Amino acid sequence: MSHNTLDKHDKLPIKMLHDRVLVRSDAPEGERRSGGGILIPATAAVGRRLAWAEVVAVGQNVRTVEASDRVLYDPEDRAEVEVRGVAYILMRERDLHAVAADRFEGGEDSTGLYL
Repeated sequence: MSHNTLDKHDKLPIKMLHDRVLVRSDAPEGERRSGGGILIPATAAVGRRLAWAEVVAVGQNVRTVEASDRVLYDPEDRAEVEVRGVAYILMRERDLHAVAADRFEGGEDSTGLYL
């Protein structure tokens, strides 16, 4: 899979530059549920909460993540962009806190998850 694709059939009409990473958030903004099923409204005051997202494109200088990786980021430090009616988040690679990807599990060069 190319670094600049959403999937095999739907290429992005943009090319990411330098150390930029384009991600799509796993969860919609607003209400969420706790592990016990309690509904937490979007206006609830909580501590700084990081969020998971899927990488959809990376610039040529990005070294640690690839398209389709899941990454942990701070939703307060983000720049949103809309491409073809879909909202994405644009950030620098250094602003990612962690990456979780299947390629880290069990390979000869496996280093484990970056968590």
